Amino acid sequence: MRHFVLAILSLLVAACGGPALHSQESYVFGTRVEVLVWGAPEDVARAATAEVLREFDRLHRVYHAWQPSEMTALNEALATGRPHDVTPEFANFIREAQEVAARGEYLFDPGIGRLVELWGFHDDTFKPQLPDQAKLAELIASRPSIAKLQVERAKVSLRGTPGSAVALDFGGYLKGVALDRAVVILKRRGIANALINIGGNVMAMGSKGDTPWRVGIQHPRAATPLATLELKDGEAIGTSGDYQRYFELEDKRYCHLIDPRTGWPSEGTQAVTVLIPPRPKAGMWSDVASKPIFIAGKDWRRLADKLGMKQVLRVDADGRVETTDAMRARVKLESSK
Repeated sequence: MRHFVLAILSLLVAACGGPALHSQESYVFGTRVEVLVWGAPEDVARAATAEVLREFDRLHRVYHAWQPSEMTALNEALATGRPHDVTPEFANFIREAQEVAARGEYLFDPGIGRLVELWGFHDDTFKPQLPDQAKLAELIASRPSIAKLQVERAKVSLRGTPGSAVALDFGGYLKGVALDRAVVILKRRGIANALINIGGNVMAMGSKGDTPWRVGIQHPRAATPLATLELKDGEAIGTSGDYQRYFELEDKRYCHLIDPRTGWPSEGTQAVTVLIPPRPKAGMWSDVASKPIFIAGKDWRRLADKLGMKQVLRVDADGRVETTDAMRARVKLESSK
């Protein structure tokens, strides 16, 4: 899922006479991807970023939710109730996604892929039309959830009957995994200072010379930054918003963030940004944590506390900006209108 929700600011101009800033871009995970390396020899930086982008491409192809992939093969097996063998990597991803979904009270649930598809978001273009209401009601009644998957070693099966319509979609998880993979690759190649941006999910390594990496949080209803902040070494930031993957019908916006409780696009929030401190799997959490907080709506603070998210910024349905105390100390609001 695309989230062009963070704009990197002032990154492409190196200080006069200072170390070079190497930049390499691609289009992966349905979004623009950029890897920036500061202060490394050109050949080292180029080889390191190329390896990162190759890994991104592999993850994208292997776990694509609707083009032929290991994930679609699993989803086809689940639809008929057949157990399916997956790779150890895939099995570990499913287990981890189950754990983080449970922590977020299943407001983030990668098992609702068929709901996402029914709403038309398994495509690069979105038609302004509501799904077939009978099919939607049937899907909602089946209560699909990643919790209904059973993983034994590398064999995945469905608990209960095939009627639960579980289908995996790692759209709100895989970009974060890719950020963590990028850090491992870059460190292995001797890179100390880098910024990895996957459509607005950003991970910082080191700094840009004598200054921290600086990013902007996009305004959900304007083409200007809502806020800016400086990222410290090992921090990651991610945003979920209703303004990239959506369609409008009769003056109402329907976004791709589906509320698993209702089966309908979430309402009440325009955007949520989370800032993750240096920790294991910071990238993964930057991708995952914003989703349940977004869908929680007015209950966002309680759920943020439960998830241990101390640095959160939320824009409600009316455009009002709310922040936790810890986030307020880090961001500079550029605009709130």
